[in-house]
Amino acid sequence: MPFHPNGLARAALRLRPAAFAGTFVALLMTVAIVSACGILLESGARASVPPTRYAQAPVVVAADQEIRWRAGSGEGAYEESVRVPERARVDAALLERLAPLGRAVPDVVFPVRGGAGSAVEASGWGASAFTGAALAGGRAPGAPGEVVLGTGSGFAGDRVSLDTPVGKREFRVVGRAEGTGVWFSDAEARALSGHPGALDAVVLFDADPERVRAAVDGRAQVLTGAARAVDPRLAGARELLIGLGGSFGGTATLVAVFTAAATVALSVGQRSREFALLRAVGATPRQIRRIIATEALLVAPAAGVLGCVPGIGLAAWWFGQLQAKGAIPGGVELTVSWIPLVSAAGAGLVTALLAGWAAARRPARIRPGQALAAAAVERLRPGWIRTPLGIAALAGGTACAGLAATSGGEDAANAALGVVMLFMLAVALLGPLIARACASVLGFPLRAGGASGSLAAANSRAHARRLASAITPIVLAMAFSSTLVFLHTSEERAVRQQQEAGLLADHVISDPPADLRGGVAVTRTSVLAMLGTGAERRFQSASAQGVAGDVTTVQDLGVREGSLAALRPGTVAVDRSVAESAHLGVGDRVELRLPDGVPANPEIVAVYTRGLGLGQVTLPAADLTGHTTAGRATELLIRGPVSAGLGPAMSTSDWTTAQNTDREVNAWANTVMAAVLGGFAAVTAANTLVMTVLDRRRELRMLRLVGSTRRQVLRMLRWEALLIGGAGVTLGSAIALATLFPLTKAVTGAPPHIPPVLYASFAAAALTLGLAATTLPARWSLRRGACSV
Repeated sequence: MPFHPNGLARAALRLRPAAFAGTFVALLMTVAIVSACGILLESGARASVPPTRYAQAPVVVAADQEIRWRAGSGEGAYEESVRVPERARVDAALLERLAPLGRAVPDVVFPVRGGAGSAVEASGWGASAFTGAALAGGRAPGAPGEVVLGTGSGFAGDRVSLDTPVGKREFRVVGRAEGTGVWFSDAEARALSGHPGALDAVVLFDADPERVRAAVDGRAQVLTGAARAVDPRLAGARELLIGLGGSFGGTATLVAVFTAAATVALSVGQRSREFALLRAVGATPRQIRRIIATEALLVAPAAGVLGCVPGIGLAAWWFGQLQAKGAIPGGVELTVSWIPLVSAAGAGLVTALLAGWAAARRPARIRPGQALAAAAVERLRPGWIRTPLGIAALAGGTACAGLAATSGGEDAANAALGVVMLFMLAVALLGPLIARACASVLGFPLRAGGASGSLAAANSRAHARRLASAITPIVLAMAFSSTLVFLHTSEERAVRQQQEAGLLADHVISDPPADLRGGVAVTRTSVLAMLGTGAERRFQSASAQGVAGDVTTVQDLGVREGSLAALRPGTVAVDRSVAESAHLGVGDRVELRLPDGVPANPEIVAVYTRGLGLGQVTLPAADLTGHTTAGRATELLIRGPVSAGLGPAMSTSDWTTAQNTDREVNAWANTVMAAVLGGFAAVTAANTLVMTVLDRRRELRMLRLVGSTRRQVLRMLRWEALLIGGAGVTLGSAIALATLFPLTKAVTGAPPHIPPVLYASFAAAALTLGLAATTLPARWSLRRGACSV
């Protein structure tokens, strides 16, 4: 009778579907994770918003909103770019250069405030040619001191006092326009904007775009069509989505594929007796491999199709939450195409095939006469491929952790997940050896549990590979969740401590008037600093503050070198993280890009230690004038009583709380990433434990036949589950600590902050998961009695 491997595979799947349930669940979860990250990545790459302000502008000349530079050296040099923190502008001299090519309209947009304090967008009346603003009454402004008010702006009267970036001014109302906004003459709008030498954009009518590009000569971007959607938030949304889908998605994909492969290998390994019997009755190695490949081809496509459904749901929920929190503009839409879905399903299929092929190598190549004997005994000898690779991964993780300790800021943060991955890879490759060591160490306290505990310890030592397959997902869940969550708690605590210790002011006034008096005015923004050395030099974002007045009266920045008394235009004070990363000190010059991308090279006059909470770069306010979008101070710090007319003041404690609220998006993102990775690992751990217990039904019933009570068998399994959970929590915590200590030292300058209650909840969840995933299927298996073996 001919032997048909494909028919045998189909029959096994039809008659014993439960044997493939674990593999199906693992592949389904893998496809869900991969497809969700792929959808976010594609949405970021294709993110766009329709032109709004410039929808009726044929050609727009605007500044490039990214800084580009050459990184690396020699033949390995490459171009890198980073988004400017605020709006980059074009030189006003371009207006005269472009005027002969067509009708050129300068555009500047800036906020103004009336007596009620509410901000309104202001611009020149020339912008009405492309924004569609139309007079509802009166005339257009033409002379200094004239203004047109929007009917929905909330201003009334023939004269109005407006707080502009250059101070309060009185204006005569000469007209009214539909909508909200304030319009001045083009010349006065440029003067009031705070940056008269720079324009937000130049709009051209009746001009040839190619001639405009030739005239611009690379000094600005010439935008037409969909590219006219100049929205600074769009670049940030693209960066966020590509970061989530690419960087985090790559890590999540590796984790998902890795755990799915381990589950497939476990499923194949559990059926070693079946494959041994087939070899004993004459099946060839090629036929065994065909059986496993056919099973993968039957299970993986169905898991891929069904896995795309929760993947789309996860991506839609994640995208919607980011949009609701303001991290993504409302006009950006989630892109769901066939590319990430087919790629995810293909990744699941390839994973199943490769994992099945690797797991089938031993049962396929063993001699038929030795097959049944080999299937009955677990191989104790460490693999000659896995062990060297595991040692190499362990050494690599240790080296990367040391590198993170010597790096600073963003470089150290980017290294965190890589360190976890290397240590996790080491645990997976060295799993049997680690499991045997854990069983030996934790077996001593297990023996105190009587016969059940002793039997659990003996079982664990004898079946180290089975133990390793159960421990690894718990290690994964504990390590990733702890690293992501406790990194945030450590940074949050350091920020709060630095703010509470460094803020000497009694009151903080947010968004003060432009002509403020008393206190120290602070402009909070971000700059780009050139950090690193040699081929690793690159611009990185750093929080910054511009101060007008003696900052030492309202802030204690923790100066450790130099003096803030020397802070004047052309100089800068930096946090120790910036100084260490750039290998600079007092007297050196640091390469900066101001908020609008303008180059600056100030001299360092002080290095301080509380930049994480108060600002990593401190500049004189004069050096930021004309380089921020708001064009004015964002805060006024006051010691003592608050003078009348400065607006509502908040206490420093309220200010600290408000600053923490502003970081809620980052906290939420970290929590979601931890939940995605930790949740996936938890499901995989439960899936693996259930598969392991169900595969031991013959063993459990044998124990019942030789006289063990149902209660004794369940107690033995509980001890095994506690050993698995305890080993997983211990190893996962060790990996997290090995990552967190150098990382938090580089980012915050302090050891990690691990809230005991939060950590205890993680450990309790891991132990509870292990107990539930072991006890429930065991109860089901024993319920059928010990009548059959």
